[in-house]
Amino acid sequence: MRQSVIVQFHPDRPLELPLHADEAAMPNEDARRWLDEQFVANDCEPLRASGKVLTADKVLALAGAAGERRFSDDAAWAHSFARAAIAALGRPVVKVDVAAGAITF
Repeated sequence: MRQSVIVQFHPDRPLELPLHADEAAMPNEDARRWLDEQFVANDCEPLRASGKVLTADKVLALAGAAGERRFSDDAAWAHSFARAAIAALGRPVVKVDVAAGAITF
């Protein structure tokens, strides 16, 4: 099954982070922990006024805080982001549109 995360900072330049079919899935609990740690380490802010942070919001905020350069320059981090996003959201394909502030599956 095809698994990938597409991060889009600009409408005409999507960045696809494919995962290999034979790669072991990241356990859901590990994925959520990784996202939590990165959310704090990157000084992300909750997107909702209530302060509640949904997993999808966390993925979107983290992508925005990391920025296009981190995805391009740090392949290991980008790969971990993709694995965690897919595992935590439970979807094989996730599109993170940072410019539009939206996640689609």
